[in-house]
Amino acid sequence: MPKRTDIQTILILGSGPIQIGQAAEFDYSGTQALKALKNEGYRVVLVNSNPATIMTDPDLADATYLEPLTPAFVRRVIEKERPDALLPTLGGQTALNLAMDLNADGTLAEFGVELIGANAAAIRKGEDREEFQAAMKKIGVETAKGQMVHSMEEAVEYQKQIGLPIVIRPSFTLGGTGGGIAHTYEDFLAITEGGLRDSPVTSVLLEESILGWKEYELEVMRDTADTVVIITSIENFDPMGVHTGDSITVAPAQTLSDVEYQRLRDQSLAIIREIGVDTGGSNIQFAVNPKDGRVIVIEMNPRVSRSSALASKATGFPIAKIAALLAVGYHLDELKNDITRITPASFEPSIDYVVTKIPRFAFEKFPGSSDALGTQMRSVGEVMAIGRTFKESLQKAMRSIESDVRGAFATMTPDELRALLYGNPRRLEAVLELLRRGESPEALFDATKIDPWFLGQLKDIIDAESELLDLGPIREWKYEIWREVKRLGFSDARIGEIVGLSELDVRAIRKEAKAVPVYKTVDTCAAEFEAHTPYHYSTYEWEDEVTQTEKPKVVILGSGPNRIGQGVEFDYATVHAVWALQEAGYETIMVNSNPETVSTDYDTADRLYFEPLTFEDVMNIVEHEKPVGVIVQLGGQTPLKLARRLAEAGAPIIGTSVDAIDEAEDRASFNALCERLGLPQPKGKVAQTPDQAAALAEELGFPLMARPSYVLGGRAMRTVRSMDELTTYLSEVYAAVEGQPSILLDQFLEGALELDVDTLCDGERAVVMGIMEHIEAAGIHSGDSACILPPVHLSADLLARVKADTERLALELGVRGLMNVQWAVKDNVAYILEANPRASRTVPFVSKAVNHPLAKSAARIAVGHTLDQIGLFETPTPAMYSVKEVHLPFLKFAGVIPTLGPEMKSTGESMGIDSDPHRAFYRAQIGAKSNVPTSGTALLLGDGLDDIATSLQGSGLTVIREQDGNKLPELLIDVTGSRLLRTALERGVPIVSTKEAAEWTAKAIAAAKDDALGVKSLQEWVNA
Repeated sequence: MPKRTDIQTILILGSGPIQIGQAAEFDYSGTQALKALKNEGYRVVLVNSNPATIMTDPDLADATYLEPLTPAFVRRVIEKERPDALLPTLGGQTALNLAMDLNADGTLAEFGVELIGANAAAIRKGEDREEFQAAMKKIGVETAKGQMVHSMEEAVEYQKQIGLPIVIRPSFTLGGTGGGIAHTYEDFLAITEGGLRDSPVTSVLLEESILGWKEYELEVMRDTADTVVIITSIENFDPMGVHTGDSITVAPAQTLSDVEYQRLRDQSLAIIREIGVDTGGSNIQFAVNPKDGRVIVIEMNPRVSRSSALASKATGFPIAKIAALLAVGYHLDELKNDITRITPASFEPSIDYVVTKIPRFAFEKFPGSSDALGTQMRSVGEVMAIGRTFKESLQKAMRSIESDVRGAFATMTPDELRALLYGNPRRLEAVLELLRRGESPEALFDATKIDPWFLGQLKDIIDAESELLDLGPIREWKYEIWREVKRLGFSDARIGEIVGLSELDVRAIRKEAKAVPVYKTVDTCAAEFEAHTPYHYSTYEWEDEVTQTEKPKVVILGSGPNRIGQGVEFDYATVHAVWALQEAGYETIMVNSNPETVSTDYDTADRLYFEPLTFEDVMNIVEHEKPVGVIVQLGGQTPLKLARRLAEAGAPIIGTSVDAIDEAEDRASFNALCERLGLPQPKGKVAQTPDQAAALAEELGFPLMARPSYVLGGRAMRTVRSMDELTTYLSEVYAAVEGQPSILLDQFLEGALELDVDTLCDGERAVVMGIMEHIEAAGIHSGDSACILPPVHLSADLLARVKADTERLALELGVRGLMNVQWAVKDNVAYILEANPRASRTVPFVSKAVNHPLAKSAARIAVGHTLDQIGLFETPTPAMYSVKEVHLPFLKFAGVIPTLGPEMKSTGESMGIDSDPHRAFYRAQIGAKSNVPTSGTALLLGDGLDDIATSLQGSGLTVIREQDGNKLPELLIDVTGSRLLRTALERGVPIVSTKEAAEWTAKAIAAAKDDALGVKSLQEWVNA
């Protein structure tokens, strides 16, 4: 049927700040939907509090509201915009739960807003564990034995019947939040209590344990004509017991027989029909008992998911785009496949390659937390690799993850390796090393329950490693040998380790043998039809499917897997670079390995290479494409670390030079530069060894800030206050940071106010684009501090000095593009802390706050445009206050006290905009999921909080200084770092852990009570 004409305005809900379990994949899906619906002529309104996303660019939606995703704020948007329909299935669990709240409180009915994509009944049936079980029983699909409980009394009674271990799954939560597997009665009580608390409907499903079973997912789509297609099957490498978001996964499924696959397929069709999802995609998860073939359905998501993004990138089938079009009335057979331009969307994808996903973790940021993986998701990102075989794609994915730990495993004893066979991020490497030591696949299956087929594939890789030495001298290998070795996925670096040569030597020998990769095209149809979309991956075969063009080309390097310190903001920067260079007449070539992102959408760049961001893989592409330039400054630290090697190999690096990057990144050279320019710095020096560090500490005195060179997200930065702390720190940093980094020790400016400054420079002129004042004092990483633009506590004279010195530094360094500089202000003196001559995590926030796309300008400068040509002559003056607040993942790391320091821990951010700075702060707090109360009690712990107590008493909150028994307050301000912070976090109590944030919070609550908190779109703000 044709698209619906009875609706004109569609409201889309985003997913809010990036968090564990809900990350960049929803920026990708939301962006696809916005573009698709606008192309169909609909007016699209977006609500999302996350400034780091492409979807919140003012050019995408007709009206973009950077407002908190709460019923109260979204109701205001609905009242103002009067949408005809709400599409809630593209913003993760946040959007789905919010849509259900708006349905339940009558908002949608009051304003005549129709839920499209999935109706309330379908969402409830898919998400509510009890209703889902009943629905499955009705259609004869088996679920795990279990029972829904709504209280601890019910839970204890059912546990007596089912025994231990037992699985606890809360209803309507994200990424398994609040759930787990209990092996002891004490664990059962603790997890169930937490699950009941975390479930918005106070219910958890208690299930029989199916640990060790095989796990599969099917991505399914259905339209209103009841056409159902399976986009792909996905198999978990890890057995049941590890959340699918934390598991290594493979598409298509490798160990299913056709009979078993058809059984899962038939059940998927029955499930999506029974649940009632008739205009979009769903993810359905199954468990299969390897002993007897028993199949049970675990759950289904009546929305697009993280796996949907993976399935889209694995097959080239744009699930979110098609889901949005189905939601407005189209049928699958009416929509053409973009890649073939012939086959309809009802044509099920078929692929002739293997895709492997490996998650990325951040346990090093949270010492003291167990790295055991369970039903609650804990990964912060992921990589995907494409190969002709599982072995090739696995090895490509392993080098994409940017975590080379082979050396550490090689020194472990067999017993130490066997101790790592439980579900944890290091299990794959431990299994590989045990196979090298002669452990049998059968023994490893007993210990891990990883399917024997996968273990056999790993054994083949290890056998091939030893066989390389039997192939004769590497310089005599013929092309055929190289081809077979490389088709197994071995990198030049790994081959060099085995045969005793450097990576560069191996590369040179390989190229002499004419052994270079060819590039295949992702086409959704196993090469049955021609692909019109240039989406490529490398392999070692004969036929190359990439056709060259005559246009000048620019390669843009992405940022690889999301991680703490390098997230979706760098995807934002690289996508903007693509758009700017396309407008300037260049052919853009994107290289990235992250399946969650907009940058790896097949229609973002002119050509997409889904490849590891390593020297070998990138140089292969550069030599194949012969670009006029390679941009490394927009993808974070990952491409920056490759810059010098690429330049030395002949890659035409454009933008800021490699020498300038090194001068800024190396602590010693940067210190010398600042001294030469007369820029004030905290007193300090660079140490190259632990002995030098100890001597410097004696000379400088404590407290000191310790900063290694070439790190991102404050990795291994720390405030040290004694010689014992310094000694401990040095032993940890040399173990944690690759190589032997130089370490800057400088005096810690206690209580200083910190600034972030983003600047554009064309080599001849520089313009400061935004100065951000941090809310928290110096000592807390800039990525974890709230900040406001423009500043509110600094004199015009000091701001002018900071601006002039920043621009002078950019010119002296020779920056051509973006630079971020951090300053600390104390006693009216601005001290420079560090400079990063690249895009920083603040770029999207500043771009939206000042209404100028910084990354687009940086890309234009890289290809030779000047600031005059761009039209930038002075620092922009925004029409409003913008506040950035962060989302912290402490809840996912049991036992860690939620306190902040110089090493970054946040995963995402929200933005609040208002004409009043404190109301802007309030909006940002609510947007970051810190539900700051305006009534109830506020417990204050710590000295020096009298002014805050006075402010709060005028806000409607009752201030108390001691906890009232076991009762928790509505707001906790604890600057002592007590264990109560952890309890409050687990109970959902908003917490504030610094005096500066407490002052802002007190004023924000008062400002929010005095104002109706109306809403304005981003477009209205920037046009003010």
